[in-house]
Amino acid sequence: MQTRSKIFDDIAKITGGAISTLSGLKLEIESLVRQQIEKILIDTDMVSREEFKVVKAMAVKARNQQDVLEERIQKLEKNIKKKSSRKTKLDNKALPKIKKKK
Repeated sequence: MQTRSKIFDDIAKITGGAISTLSGLKLEIESLVRQQIEKILIDTDMVSREEFKVVKAMAVKARNQQDVLEERIQKLEKNIKKKSSRKTKLDNKALPKIKKKK
């Protein structure tokens, strides 16, 4: 009976060792696959998620600034039109009126 128990113990130890070896092998394979994928992405000039997020934030900021500047330009153009129309009215008043001969 002791020999059977020892055989089962040995089989259990071998199985345990095989499972730990396989889990280590799994981690190693995952690491290698991840490295290969990263290499492929770098070679194809793809950006990382972090780089994409940074550029996206920059684009949003630039767009917001553009909107602000467009509003400012529209206000300035309105002011210029008002001033030029006032100046034209003042210039017309300052001009001497010429009487037409009949």
